[in-house]
Formats: sequence, structure tokens, C-alpha cells
Amino acid sequence: MTTTRRRLVAAALAGALALLAAVAASHAAERRPNILLIVADDMGYSDIGAFGGEIKTPNLDALAARGLRATSFYVGPTCSPTRSMLLTGTDNHVAGLGNMAEYLGPKQKGKPGYEGHLNSRVASIASVLRSAGYHTYMAGKWHLGEEPESWPAAVGFERDFTLLQGGGSNWSDMTYPNPAHPRLTFTLNGQRLDELPENHFSSDAYANFIMKSVDENKDDGKPFFAYLSFQAVHSPFAVPDDWLDKYRSQYDGGYDALRASRIARMKEMGIVGKNVQPFPRLPNIPAWDSLEPEEQKLSARRMEIYAAMLSNMDYHIGRVLDHLNQVGKLDNTLVIFFSDNGAEPVQLSTLVESAFSPEARKWFLENFDQRPENWGRKGSAVDYGPAWAQVGSTPFRLFKHFVTEGGIRSPLIIAGPGVNHAGEVSGSFLHVMDIAPTLYEMAGAKHPSAKAGSKIAPLEGKSLVPLLAGAADSPRGPGDWVGWELFGNRAVRQGDWKILNILRAANGTGSWQLFNLKDDPSESHDLAKANPAKLREMIGLWNRYAKENGVILTGEGPFAKGKEGIVKDDLYD
Repeated sequence: MTTTRRRLVAAALAGALALLAAVAASHAAERRPNILLIVADDMGYSDIGAFGGEIKTPNLDALAARGLRATSFYVGPTCSPTRSMLLTGTDNHVAGLGNMAEYLGPKQKGKPGYEGHLNSRVASIASVLRSAGYHTYMAGKWHLGEEPESWPAAVGFERDFTLLQGGGSNWSDMTYPNPAHPRLTFTLNGQRLDELPENHFSSDAYANFIMKSVDENKDDGKPFFAYLSFQAVHSPFAVPDDWLDKYRSQYDGGYDALRASRIARMKEMGIVGKNVQPFPRLPNIPAWDSLEPEEQKLSARRMEIYAAMLSNMDYHIGRVLDHLNQVGKLDNTLVIFFSDNGAEPVQLSTLVESAFSPEARKWFLENFDQRPENWGRKGSAVDYGPAWAQVGSTPFRLFKHFVTEGGIRSPLIIAGPGVNHAGEVSGSFLHVMDIAPTLYEMAGAKHPSAKAGSKIAPLEGKSLVPLLAGAADSPRGPGDWVGWELFGNRAVRQGDWKILNILRAANGTGSWQLFNLKDDPSESHDLAKANPAKLREMIGLWNRYAKENGVILTGEGPFAKGKEGIVKDDLYD
């Protein structure tokens, strides 16, 4: 063989080996799961069918049937603290959302952990997975910073279609029903959008963007991480016209009867124990039968529109899952679904009358069509208030804004590769900070805090991989614990025990209460006096939590309005 021929053969062999290596690398990458992370906004614990709700959610129910439902999954009491913990695997006081940016007080502003956006102490899931070879896509609500250096494109998302604020119109008008910030801000792939297409509807548009992003790179062999962050079902409630009457007359029986039927179904399904008693109807909520017929009619209509909006979100989740199946991606896609906090109790019409200035009230009435026949359509600002929110939180105490179970316990569904629980229910104590380490283990990605000399905060969550695989019953042992604080309200859970301190300004006791969640998940029976030693032990964990996470207790938030604040004795008694 001539020298030239040897060189040609060697070159051909080298090329073939390189091709085989590339193919092998591609196959190895493809074996890593794609990840579809879906977050609903302000959805109640008991709303969807898989958790006992009567609202039609066939796609989420089917997802639960082939995966795992977690009944003790915890989040934060409001949206941005939850999202900061989700995307970083660290406590919100470490990640920059120790308080919501809207409520930062003078003692908190500028302090570490209170930046109002994801800070430089943490790394996002998007940045870590992108460094590990993943495509990273996002569509929907952000609420983690409105300056360009805090946008999704700046923290690891290669493609995004994002609402920067916490909520607002679901239509093309980009409005928010508050004169303090009447216009929304959107970004597209890191660039500010001045307007939206005339046919824009949030759930439809966000689902479309995720599908388009997957399609653009579907043949390159790289896995994807897609964060689908719906505005639904955050107020103002909205739904296309052909969905508006899908629940007509279905809530005429009222919120008391609905709550009773939901708790009965939840017991039958094993979502809650047979002996669980729901937290009593709040004293400021009138019995349904005491309402005038017209009040009942309008109240039921609000719930009808909410239910339609949730069903519509489920429909668009189904579109995304069907599309992934059509392009051959679904079997290798880990799908995670939960709500960012409990159901929203605020009713805007009440705020307009009680909290808006006369000028702001005039602005609102001039800019929003609040006739009941327009509810759910563009230009309306409808929501449903605390009575229906308490239904959404069945059987728990309170709802969004609070560190009670109704504010921080969320329905969780996980299905896909690595999940060996078809239709099973787990009561294990899980937390939103567990999502990041779980994804990193599945993706073979390393968190930057593991590098020598790194200044990135370490992960605080636990990987769920052993639980999902069926190799462990729980990621936590009996000594593990988690703490919460927002707006001065505080909680710690360890095993079945939980302590809770709700400020007097928030209609709480202003002192520590102790509950055993195994026997009393609705937090109805305070055991503090009967178990003083356990109470002291748990308060010790709270003090440790506050110190380790740099908590600054001021009481700043929605409950502080018109108050002088809270004193140190109220914080530590």
C-alpha cells in the first residue's frame, strides 16, 4: 500500500471514528431526559380532578395516572418567593426574594437577600442546565426582576417569551387594573416587546412558544429544559368566548356545598385521611344560604369563569404534551406540574372601594368594564374572593399570602423517565427547593457551588430521584426541617410537627402555635400548651433558620398597611 493510500485510509478511519463518537455523544445526550416544568399561578390545592376537584382537567389527570401525586409538597406563600426557590434550589431569603419587591421595607431594601430579583449569590436551573448541554426555554410569568440584568435571558434562558410582572391582562392590551403600574412589560428572547399580536391570549401564546422552541432544535440531539409558567389562574380571570359558559350553573349550589363535596372526594381518593376535618369557614365569610339570590348568582358566576380558565389551561397543557408525543419527545420528557402558592383570596372590587384613593377608583371605573356580562372578556377585572379561595384550599387553613397549609401546600404531579409510580400517591414531605437538585441529578449536571472557591450558595433542597425511582419513601429523615417567613409570618415543619406564628395584624394570634399535621393537617388544634418542650425545640429551629438565611423581620407587606408594625417581643414570644 502506498503512503498516499495509507494516509487516505487513515483519514477515512479517523473520520468514521469521529462520526461514531458524535453519534454516541448524541445518543448519550438524548438519553438524558428532556424537562417540561409547568407552574400554575394561584391555583388551589383541591381544584384539579387528580386532587379531588370537580373542574375538568383531563390532561393533568392523565399525567397523574402515569406518574406520582405528592400530597405534602410545599412552596412559598406567594409567587416570587416560590419562583426564586424553584429556580435556584435555595431559600428565598438567600436568592433575593426575602420579601416581594412590591413590599420591601426601609430596613430590608439593599440588604443581602432582599434585592427584589435573583441575586449573584445563586445560580438558576437554566444557567446550570445550559452549561450541561441543554436547550433552555421559558414562556410566561417571571416576577423575579424587571431590569434587563434580571430578565430570563440574563440568567440562562436562550429563548423566552415573558411577562415580567406578577400578573395582569391575559389579552393583547397589556394592562393591569392598578393605576400605580397600569401597563405590563413583555420580553421576547431578551428584547422588550412594545405590543402583542391582536389575537394574543396568554395560555395559548405561552404553549405555542414552547412548542415552537422545541421544534426549532428538535433534530440536533440536545435535550431541552422548558419552563412553562402560566398566568392562569391568576386574576383577572379571563377565557376565550367559546369557553365562557362551560360551567354555567354548575356552582349555583354555593361554596359551602362545594367544599363539602370536595373533601368527601379527597378522602375517597386518598389525598387526605379519612378522619381529616376541614378548617372552619372563616368568620368574615357569610354562609351561602344567607346571601341574597342576586349575590349568589354573581358569586357563582365568578367561580364559573375561574373553572373555565383552569380547564382552558389544562387544554393547552394537553396541546403541548400531544405535540411532544408527535415529534417523538414525550417518552423521554420528565413533566412536573404544581401551583406556585395557594388560592388567591383578594377580591379587587373590595380593594377598589376600601383601598383605592378616589382618583384611583375613578381611573379604574373609567378603564375597566365591570358589567357581569363582560366578566372574563378583555377589559374586565374579575376575581372570586376569600369564600371560593377557601374552597380551593380545602381542607387547609387560609390561602395565598399565609404560611398556613392553605398558603404553602401545593398539588404536585411528576411523570416521565425515572418515575416508577403509575397513579400512586405519596405523602412524603417535599419542598419546591427539591426540584433543582432533582433535575441536576437526572441531567448529570453539576451545581457551581461544588467548585472549590465558589461564592454561589449551595443547594438547600433534596434530590427526589430515589423517591421517584421507588428506592426510598422520602428524601427527608425525621430530623430534617424546613422554615418559612414572609411579611413577618413564620413557620417551621419537622416531620409531622409544625409551628406557626401569624401576626395579629394578619388576624393571627401573634404568638407561636404548635400542630401535628399527621392528625391535624387543617391546623385546627393548637398543641403549644400541651407540648411546651416540643414548642421550645421547634422555636429553636426557627431561630436557626432566621440566622442562617439572613431573615430581616419587619412585618412589611400587605398586612402592615395602617399599622405601626410589629415589635420584637411579638416576633420572638
